[in-house]
Amino acid sequence: MKNFTLLTGALLAGSLASAQINFDGHIETDYSTDQVVMPASPLDYQIIFMGGYDEVETNATYGNAAGTVVSKSWNDFIGFTPDPSGTYLGWVSVNHERVEANDNLGDGGGMTVFAIERDADTDSLRVVDQTLSDGRSGSFFNVDFVNTTGETGMNCGGIQSSVDGRIWTAEEWWRSDNEAIADRDTSDFTIGTGTANGVSSPAGFPGFDGEVIKKHQNYNYMTEIDPKEAVALRKQYNWGRQPFEGGIIMPDNKTAYLGADATPGFFTKFVADVAGDFTVGTTYVYKHDAAGSNGPWVEIDNSDIDKMLNFADEAVAVGATTFNRIEWVAIDKLSNQIYFTETGRDNPASRWLDEHEAGAVNAPHHLERAAMQNTHPDSSAYWDYYGRIIHFDPSTDEIEVLMEGGPYYSESPEEANYPSIHLSNPDGLNVLTVNDHSYLVINEDLNGTSHGRMPAGMDNRHCEMFLLDLEVSQPSNNDLVRISATPIGAEITGACPTPDGKTILVNSQHPSGDNPFPYNYSLTYAITGFDRAITSIMEANEASKTLDFYPNPVARTLNFTEFGDFAIYSATGERVAVYRNVNRIDVSNLATGIYFVQNEEGTTKKLIIE
Repeated sequence: MKNFTLLTGALLAGSLASAQINFDGHIETDYSTDQVVMPASPLDYQIIFMGGYDEVETNATYGNAAGTVVSKSWNDFIGFTPDPSGTYLGWVSVNHERVEANDNLGDGGGMTVFAIERDADTDSLRVVDQTLSDGRSGSFFNVDFVNTTGETGMNCGGIQSSVDGRIWTAEEWWRSDNEAIADRDTSDFTIGTGTANGVSSPAGFPGFDGEVIKKHQNYNYMTEIDPKEAVALRKQYNWGRQPFEGGIIMPDNKTAYLGADATPGFFTKFVADVAGDFTVGTTYVYKHDAAGSNGPWVEIDNSDIDKMLNFADEAVAVGATTFNRIEWVAIDKLSNQIYFTETGRDNPASRWLDEHEAGAVNAPHHLERAAMQNTHPDSSAYWDYYGRIIHFDPSTDEIEVLMEGGPYYSESPEEANYPSIHLSNPDGLNVLTVNDHSYLVINEDLNGTSHGRMPAGMDNRHCEMFLLDLEVSQPSNNDLVRISATPIGAEITGACPTPDGKTILVNSQHPSGDNPFPYNYSLTYAITGFDRAITSIMEANEASKTLDFYPNPVARTLNFTEFGDFAIYSATGERVAVYRNVNRIDVSNLATGIYFVQNEEGTTKKLIIE
């Protein structure tokens, strides 16, 4: 069990028993939970969309008439496009990572979009009925890829432009041949000429129209969509074919930074010739030790279709820097600093050794980590169990590790000895801005359960979402604040704040089918109230560091780091003991179990008595 306190010391100064009645100040994280875990207050929680359950409106597809069918599932990326007219709060775009053949929704992956508005009295969100220009009417709409760009696949991460909310969906998992796709039509694909699936396909690409490629080569791009009309616009062939995950558009509306979920993964940049037009410009790959006129950025010729189809080979050929699975990329709009998650892979050597032998170079932080392990990144002994968050400064082109995951364990500890915060394999990433203050929103997607990613004996990859105050220098796990956790079997992902700073939209992806309804479905849910709660959340987290005691778990004597007044409460909120002006207490008379210790300032921490 884990907990964190949401209340300020002043609010917690009353008895914990009354707090249990009036205000649940803790998230109790049960690793076998079968529901989304949320604080009861001051944050509000609501389910907005259920993948694989809610119905969506479709266009005519594969000769089947337009209609209403159940949506695709495995909700992943969430994008938000503000409505400048004010008619709606904006449009929400939700990726579906699961690949399946579907007569009405299209083969491969998919995407659902819908408009939302905010209730002026409660701040809750409502899905709004719309009628699109193609005649579809309803609440939820399937994004039409089949009739525009050709099918899409395993829609995982994506891009929400920091300028205007334009949306790109990322086709992550790599297709190496036609047998790896779920398409009914695997004939050659001709870009921009309407030969896909025998239907009119107006979306082409400057310089590439008429190029004939294998069908599987029409996957693994960033694909732009129009969320207002629920239709795909174009695949960004000029950004290269990669297992894309994350990306951002800079405020100049010309520069895109992109990450690929692979080992090795490459960090890339595209700079448009004209602001807002991403069809013409220059594509680069990051090489930290390059000394050319473009600094660490080496150009890859994006007018050559073969080089774009084989982008990773081109990156290796120019000696690009390798990363261990770049996931989401986020921008802090207040500072224009960029952050991305490198989610890690347990033993990456076998995945990138060939590329390094061919000329690609290790990222400096992997060389440093390997040196501390007395090995080398290309050795089978090198491990990267937990991943990390990377900071990239676009003004200097320098990359540094903001925060490592962990802490490290050679063997997983038992639940009673498990740390209150453990960051494993950060994946989804975004920045929440409230009252001109920025916080990273970090989503986990565990690569495994060993080495402390879960307590000993637990094979459920329990995923959590955290906030990190970006004003904290050299942050550690102690600076993370847990906001939510997903049920058995589910990844937590999406992490999309609304521009007003009130709400974070988040997904519970691919939960166990044994969970109770609705937690057995992929959920898009909203957590609202950050504009009124963020100060108390962060202050409470900081205040909790002032209450320190050891050992924990304890069998007999509990030691405090300072003298003071302390109360002990049971897990149900009953006060069982009070101690005055002490720095050591004997708890051997209390039954084994979970308790809470509260100091005179009202700060509360969990105690395990064994």
